[in-house]
Amino acid sequence: MKLWLKILIALALGVIVGLIMGPQAEIFKPIGGIFLSLINMIIVLLVLSSMTVGITSIHDPKKLGRVGIKSLCIFLLTTTVAILIGLLFSQIFQVGAGLNLQQVTGEVVLHDTPSLGEIFLSIVPSNPIASLVNGNILQIIVFALFLGVAINFAGEKGRPLLELMESLADVMYRLTSIVMEFSPIGVFAIMAAVSGSFGIAILIPLSKFLVAYYCAAITHCLLVFCPILWFMAKLNPWPFFRGMSDAIMVAFSTSSSSATLPVSMHCVQENLGVSKNISNFVLPLGSTVNMNGAAIFQGMASVFVANAFGIELGWQNLITLTVTATLSAIGAAGIPGSGFIMLTVVFSSVGLPIEGLALLAGIDRIREMGSTVLNILGDAVCAVYVAKQEGELDERQYYHEELVELEGSDI
Repeated sequence: MKLWLKILIALALGVIVGLIMGPQAEIFKPIGGIFLSLINMIIVLLVLSSMTVGITSIHDPKKLGRVGIKSLCIFLLTTTVAILIGLLFSQIFQVGAGLNLQQVTGEVVLHDTPSLGEIFLSIVPSNPIASLVNGNILQIIVFALFLGVAINFAGEKGRPLLELMESLADVMYRLTSIVMEFSPIGVFAIMAAVSGSFGIAILIPLSKFLVAYYCAAITHCLLVFCPILWFMAKLNPWPFFRGMSDAIMVAFSTSSSSATLPVSMHCVQENLGVSKNISNFVLPLGSTVNMNGAAIFQGMASVFVANAFGIELGWQNLITLTVTATLSAIGAAGIPGSGFIMLTVVFSSVGLPIEGLALLAGIDRIREMGSTVLNILGDAVCAVYVAKQEGELDERQYYHEELVELEGSDI
C-alpha cells in the first residue's frame, strides 16, 4: 500500500477514534509528539547536505552563462510570486481560521519580530557551527549556498567534501524515508487527539484549504505562466498547454516531478520545438530548484497553521516566510516526503508550531497532484522562454497544428 494512502486512512481513523473517545483521545498525544520530534531530528543535516549538493549540480560556471542566469532569474521570479499568491489566497479564504488549536497545545507565541534590516542581517551566519546547533534554518541555507559554490570553484580539491556531502545527503534521504514510514502512526495519534477535542468541524477547514490551493494554482498559471509566454516570449500560450498535455497527465497521476521529467523533456522538444541543448539543461535544473506548486503550498500552509493556533503574522514574519520558502525550494527536490519536511523548515524560521502539519498530511496527496503539475509547467515555461531568447526555438514546431492546416490550404 502506498504511503500516501496509509496516511489518508490514518487520518480518517484518527478522526473516527477521536469522535468516539472524545477528550479521552488525549492519551494519543504523546505518540504524535514523538513523531514530530523525529521530524525535527533530521531537519538540520538534511537541509545542509541537500542544499549543498543541489548547488554543486551547477558545476560549470561557463556552462551557466546566459542560459543559466536567465533560467535562475525566471525560477526565482516564479517561485517568489507563487509564495505571494499562496499568502494572498490564504488570506482571502481565511484558511485555518476558527480552529483554535491553542486549546490543545497551549498558547503559542512567535519569536520577537525583528525589523526588515535585522532580518537580512541575521540570515548570514557569523558561526555556521552555532547555526547548526541552534537550528537556525535561514543561516544554514545561506551557508549551504556559499559552501556549494565554493566546492565548485575548488575543483578537484573540493571533491572529497562534495562526496562527503553527497553521502550525508543520501543517508539523510534514507533516514527521512524511515521517519516517514512512521507518519501514519503519528498522523493517527495527532488527529485522534485533535478531533477528540474539536469534533467533526475539523474537516471543514481542510476542505476549504484544498479549494483555496487549487484556486491559487489556477491563478498562478493565468497570471504568471501565460504572461511570460505572451508578453516576454511573444508566443500564444494555448499551444504550450496543448503540447504539454501528456506531461500534465503523468504529473497529475504520479505526483512526482522526477518521474515526469522524461515525459516533460519529450513534450518540450517534440511538441514545443525547444532545442535539446536548452531543454537538457533547463529542465533537470528546474526539477531541482524550481518548485512553484510547493511554494504556493508553503505560503498557504504557514497562514493555515498561524490561523489555526490563533497566531498573528506581521509583515516582517511574512517576509521571512517568503525568503525561507524561496530558498528552501532549492533543497526540496528528490527528498521523499519533501513537502512535509521542507514545510517544517519554513515553520521553524518564525517559530510556528509544527503540530499543524499533521492536519495537512492527510490531504497532502490530493494537494500534491496539482502541485506537481504546476512544478513541471514552470520548468517548461522557462525552457520555452530561454529557447526563444537564445534563438533555439522552432516556432513552426511550437504552432504545429496551425501550420499543418496552412500547408494543406490553397493559399
